[in-house]
Amino acid sequence: MKIYAVGGAIRDKLLGLPVQDRDYVVVGATPEQMAAQGFRPVGKDFPVFLHPVTHEEYALARTERKTAAGYHGFQFFYSPDVTLEEDLERRDLTVNAMAQEVSPDGELTGPIVDPFNGQADLEARVFRHVGDAFIEDPVRILRVARFAARFADFTLAPETLELIRTMVAAGEVDALVPERVWQEVSRGLMEKKPSRMFNLLREGGALARVLPEIDALYGVPQRADYHPEVDTGVHVMMVVDYAAKRGYTLPVRFAALTHDLGKATTPDHVLPRHIGHEGRSVDLLKPLCDRLRVPNECRDLAVLVAREHGNIHRVMEMGAAALVRLFERSDALRKPARFAEALQACEADARGRLGFETRDYPQAERLRDALTAARGVDAGAIAGALDDQRTDKPAAIKDAVHRARVRAVAQAIGEKDGEKDADADGTQQRPPGN
Repeated sequence: MKIYAVGGAIRDKLLGLPVQDRDYVVVGATPEQMAAQGFRPVGKDFPVFLHPVTHEEYALARTERKTAAGYHGFQFFYSPDVTLEEDLERRDLTVNAMAQEVSPDGELTGPIVDPFNGQADLEARVFRHVGDAFIEDPVRILRVARFAARFADFTLAPETLELIRTMVAAGEVDALVPERVWQEVSRGLMEKKPSRMFNLLREGGALARVLPEIDALYGVPQRADYHPEVDTGVHVMMVVDYAAKRGYTLPVRFAALTHDLGKATTPDHVLPRHIGHEGRSVDLLKPLCDRLRVPNECRDLAVLVAREHGNIHRVMEMGAAALVRLFERSDALRKPARFAEALQACEADARGRLGFETRDYPQAERLRDALTAARGVDAGAIAGALDDQRTDKPAAIKDAVHRARVRAVAQAIGEKDGEKDADADGTQQRPPGN
């Protein structure tokens, strides 16, 4: 029995990157032998075991055969006779199909086993599929796209791109389960340059199948007077990359990705272009989140940003009353942390444009100061000061608290009462700067 570290651990070691997760393959062993050494079985489809001390996963060397469409349509074969090379042959990319033996004390030892020239592709910074088995698993398309987002200086081999297109044409991508799509997309969003994931998927034809709402943004022009150099799809990719560069959370990055969905459905006769796209973005975003079973934390922030980013961009024109209505509509008074993330997504939208990367975004500071002032109002004290005998007390409390917040915000932003009160109800009569 021999144990090998395989895949990403070897790849990252050769790249000089920290090795975070190790996958282990055991060659020449049976499930009974693994159990006798204290390994605990956890695999359902094929034998995977947890190490008795480290609890890391160890899988028996195996081969697989495609039996049906989709991610689950596989039959696995394992035995002590399956070789390391046979196990590596079923892997996705040559740079992930390398192995190195593990010594009894857990150290990597001996030469690197590289039957598919992964080291050469690593040096050339090329992602290349191992063999024809790649076509049998559509998840590999998403994984390759995610790797492109992580390793920004790698290119995709032309033959691998053609294979991906063949898989898409054959309908393999349509068989992906929503949970797996979201898992890979969310992981890709958290990589160094997420735009590369979506651009690779688009180049291979898969983006239109897994995220048609994003694919539809490419080729849609921006407003003629603002950011005309790139189309909406390219702009959205710049926004997502800016959010990644700033290290923002997954909900912020997902909101950055989906904030402009409605621009793909702007009728040609709507001028200025894209006015009212915020509402259409929400209408597209909700079924997207349902389809991919997006977690509520990501969904709620994305809906908020899609609906309000135009208003947030133009808060410098708003008075205290409009700002308070924005806070109330956004539930910012109860959930200031979520609203802070909305501001991050809006900042990414404003700066994710050619020549705007370092431009000031004073809207965020204005809103933070205003929200602090609004949240400083003591609603309990106001409620206690009202006559308990009033039949309309709940409504009176709400009105009194609202007016107190408007006064507090007006003072915070240096506005005289009633001096300025631009509309902030999401029905702009002119296009926002977005």
